[in-house]
Amino acid sequence: MVRWGRLLNWDGRDHRGFHDEFRSLLPTTRESLPPSPIPPKEVTKVALRLKHQVESVIPCELEEDKITAPHSQVITAAVIETAKSAGGDEYRACVVYCLLIVKKWFRKQAQLELWDADMHNVRAIACEMIAKHIIEGEEDQNYLLGDVLLKRYAMWVNGEETKPANAIERAVDLHALMVIGSSGYQRCISYLWRGWLVQDDDDPSRFIDYAEKVNPSYWAHLDPDRMRVPMYQNTVQIAFSVIYLALYTGAINTVNPTGDIDVVEGILYIFTFGFICDEASKFWKIGRYYIGFWNTFNLTLYTLLTVSLVMRIIALTHSMDTPDERGFRHKYNELSYNFLAFSAPLFWGRLLLYLDTFRFFGAMLVVLKVMMKESLIFFALLILILVGFLQAFIGMDQVDNNLDSASFIIQAMANAIMQSPDFDGFDRYAPPFGLILYYIYTFVIMVVLLNILIALYNSAYEDITDNAVDEYMALFSQKTMQFVRAPDENVFIAPFNLIEMFCLILPFEWWMPRYRYQRLNDFVMGVLYSPLLLITAAMETRSAAMVRRNRGRAARLASRMPDREWDVPDDDEVDEWEEMEGEIDFEGEGWAKKVQETSPNVSESKELVELVELRKELEELKRMVERLSPEPGS
Repeated sequence: MVRWGRLLNWDGRDHRGFHDEFRSLLPTTRESLPPSPIPPKEVTKVALRLKHQVESVIPCELEEDKITAPHSQVITAAVIETAKSAGGDEYRACVVYCLLIVKKWFRKQAQLELWDADMHNVRAIACEMIAKHIIEGEEDQNYLLGDVLLKRYAMWVNGEETKPANAIERAVDLHALMVIGSSGYQRCISYLWRGWLVQDDDDPSRFIDYAEKVNPSYWAHLDPDRMRVPMYQNTVQIAFSVIYLALYTGAINTVNPTGDIDVVEGILYIFTFGFICDEASKFWKIGRYYIGFWNTFNLTLYTLLTVSLVMRIIALTHSMDTPDERGFRHKYNELSYNFLAFSAPLFWGRLLLYLDTFRFFGAMLVVLKVMMKESLIFFALLILILVGFLQAFIGMDQVDNNLDSASFIIQAMANAIMQSPDFDGFDRYAPPFGLILYYIYTFVIMVVLLNILIALYNSAYEDITDNAVDEYMALFSQKTMQFVRAPDENVFIAPFNLIEMFCLILPFEWWMPRYRYQRLNDFVMGVLYSPLLLITAAMETRSAAMVRRNRGRAARLASRMPDREWDVPDDDEVDEWEEMEGEIDFEGEGWAKKVQETSPNVSESKELVELVELRKELEELKRMVERLSPEPGS
């Protein structure tokens, strides 16, 4: 059952079809989303003001380092303050969201105007840097999380309102690494991941603190609704993936010669059916934009398992009474196990999909993803070359009106791609053309194309590893938003979705009153997830104690030194250097002043500082000369 208040997603498509918005997870109808808290026309005006500002700040092509430098001479404090004022006092909360929109506009403009692509790309980076500075400079954390990052706004495009989205979603969909890497953004993602920020049931357009976050009672956290928390959903998915792999290992290592399906294989196929239903449901809600690398990977695995099951069923239709029937049963049973064994690498590779929350696996997955994209160039060239040479070899084979070498040709061409060329036989194949052509083919494949592929892989690996931390944070943010955008009010993770489909939706949802149906769902979820809920309740009880401790520490520090602002995050852990925080007053003992006088000015280069000092000395010298020079006419 889908509740409109839980839908945080957007379809990523305005009426001009921007490609970089097609990554959105679960699109919905316009009526299912709450309206934008700021009129879309006003949001669009703010975005246009920001676009005009960035175009004025960067009127020509600049080096990217001048924009991204820690103390940039282009993105100055004055530029950031001007950008913050683009929405005035009334609409200032949407400035970060509008900067991301302007970034998308510049990326689109770079594709349309190739002659100025570098300039538009630099302007897009400038939008990210300004947004990053605004996020990190905001001191009111409640305002930053609730209004700037998580409140959803809509644009006005082609006379219509677009789907509302928030800055968190936009940054993930646009792969804005600088914004994603900001401290405020990561704190928001951390709170969403832990379930400390939840969507308000009364006002779906805003997020609020989890009501029981500071409650130390164990029973207050024993709630089936907490299964909406991304961290818990990810834990369940990892657990089911391990169980799924264990079932497969048991099935493939206990071959049944008679072809009967035992309990382990039956549970394995039930799990597979649940995963297929889950993929089909998401594809039905999203459409073709849901298809990605991991979806294709999983569908390949599920297809192999389905074929294996079909072969097993065909085998079971033949009895063991006659030799012929027994032979057919043995043949299809063996074929079924061959398909099952063939899928083993996919089973183990599937674990990587759920281990991407760990930094090591996450960074490697980003590298693999980029490498797969880079491989498209190689395979596009490879297909064209293969077709050309294959047609040439087949044409030579047709000279004697006898196509008896097709398998030999295909195998030899495949061997060359795998860097194991086979020249035997080509000396007798349409001499001397066959051997010469195969030499040329081998040279093009092994020397030219494969080296191009290696260069592409090296480039992709260096690009990702040089920015591995930001790439990992982007991947983790995307993972979190996939859970937060989930449309189901009742979270039944596959294969539990089969229980929801056949035991709840079909027999009860169509006639049962909503509140009773919801209570039934809560009861079933409580039973299914009870082992995990017992653990998560204990974890949340401990986290509640930590939150209470941090808030108490902030209150004590504020009482000791009321002249200072103390920001102690709820998830803060006291380190060694923080144990005596608040017991030493750097201002009172004069240490802060002494440090300030001796600290270098890192915001300006040494040469610039010396030039400023030289200018002051010249001005002083000029005044001295004017005082010493005689007055005119004296």
